[in-house]
Amino acid sequence: MTMKDVSGAKSDRLSFKDMCEKFDVTPRTLRYYEYIELLEPEKEGRTRWYTPREVARMTLVMRGRRWGFSLEECRQFLLIYDEQGTEAQNEVWIEMADRQLGVLGQQIEDLKTARQELAEMREQVSAAMKKG
Repeated sequence: MTMKDVSGAKSDRLSFKDMCEKFDVTPRTLRYYEYIELLEPEKEGRTRWYTPREVARMTLVMRGRRWGFSLEECRQFLLIYDEQGTEAQNEVWIEMADRQLGVLGQQIEDLKTARQELAEMREQVSAAMKKG
């Protein structure tokens, strides 16, 4: 049984506005995540309510995005849990994490190379300016 606050809303649910604020996303982003089936808020008329399940899903999506996963990869990952359970989801997670760690490792190397090239070019231009 769920307790209700004075406004009549269930206290374990977040409003649309609260969800946007909690995750620092725009209303457009939240509506899009619903549209592509990352989130399934409860609806009462035109009002959307986000349960702890939806908050957990949004947390996973936000982490996934920060780690470089596409929204579709996040959606598929969440779908595995819904259809096959935790064990299957964890197995897929390890595969996804291994792949993304490789991608991020390559990006780090590429950034190091770009940084070194930029520093060298800056020094060349600076030296040329001092001569001229």
